[in-house]
Amino acid sequence: MSKRDYYDVLGVSKSANEKEIKKAYRKIAIKYHPDKNPGDKSAEEKFKEAAEAYDVLSSPEKKQRYDQFGHAGMGGAGKGGFSGGGMNMDDIFSQFGDIFGGGFGGFGGGGQRRRVSKGSNLRIRINLTLQDVVEGVDKKIKVRKLVLAEGASFSKCTNCNGNGQVTRISNTILGQMQTSTTCPACNGTGKKIEKRPPGSDQNGMIQKEETVEISIPAGVEDGMQLKVSGKGNAAPMGGVNGDLLVIISVEDHPELIRDSSNNLHYDKYISFSEAVLGTSTEIPTVNGKVKIKVDSGTQSGKTLRLKGKGVPSVEGYKTGDLLVHINVWTPQELSKEEKKFFEKCIDSKNFAPNPKKTDKSFFDRVKEMFG
Repeated sequence: MSKRDYYDVLGVSKSANEKEIKKAYRKIAIKYHPDKNPGDKSAEEKFKEAAEAYDVLSSPEKKQRYDQFGHAGMGGAGKGGFSGGGMNMDDIFSQFGDIFGGGFGGFGGGGQRRRVSKGSNLRIRINLTLQDVVEGVDKKIKVRKLVLAEGASFSKCTNCNGNGQVTRISNTILGQMQTSTTCPACNGTGKKIEKRPPGSDQNGMIQKEETVEISIPAGVEDGMQLKVSGKGNAAPMGGVNGDLLVIISVEDHPELIRDSSNNLHYDKYISFSEAVLGTSTEIPTVNGKVKIKVDSGTQSGKTLRLKGKGVPSVEGYKTGDLLVHINVWTPQELSKEEKKFFEKCIDSKNFAPNPKKTDKSFFDRVKEMFG
């Protein structure tokens, strides 16, 4: 079943500002909140749908990408987990619970706000080749994380009756005053450990190895950090899982260099004879070697551009080029016959420098490359 347009979900126009989007989401979230619709699966789905729409439209970066590419631009609500889709109730209350105001709590708290705990994040570093960056790649990695031990069970905190807060009434000169504070016995979770399996910590958690499959999009850069939602440490007492933060490390290519514009650069050296007569030569690309033609009379410093042979942008809207910089190699040692040949040519008008107005200087080429 296809997803509804996020603007239609919230009932706002594409020109709606941040305040209007937030107001529209709050109205829908309160209408379909689980506390007002206990056991109503349809209301729960509408509640989740609105939260997913708000998650995207409230973020300038996600909104811009959605406006350009629609749901396809949100990048896979499935494998990899980099998108905002597929939110569960824990995610929603953890991220947007403040929007509902004081009338609702974390999980059907009956007017009391129960604390939603969140597991800590995990960080890993993944090494990629330039080919991985150009094509995108799926990686399977093993991470050790905190999870709830099998057999662990919890019961309602008797100190706060599962509300996560304790209420006290005190007499003042102005009359009775009611104050609510976080329950010190359960730290606001509303639960306490009842059965703790051997080897687990005080919250019933143990370390366990898990294999996580990550889809890394094409165009990522060295040092970039990606987030896989919900794949970090589990939270004590059944809260929201932390995230897995993936730090990208790109290995240097032996021959190609990437610039900030997603172009690749390659220095090609040719002989003086090849520059004079022209030649056909091989150059490397990320996907293997290709042949290029070097015209006769090519000057050292000339740049040949292979369109679309560079790196795609991570947003997916443009792919850089491969720039081949021609360098004419001047021989440093000559035989007697070779030396005599060039001595004969030294006064030839064809060997005399004669740049045309269309020939670009070194500085012109630099400005063209980076400007």
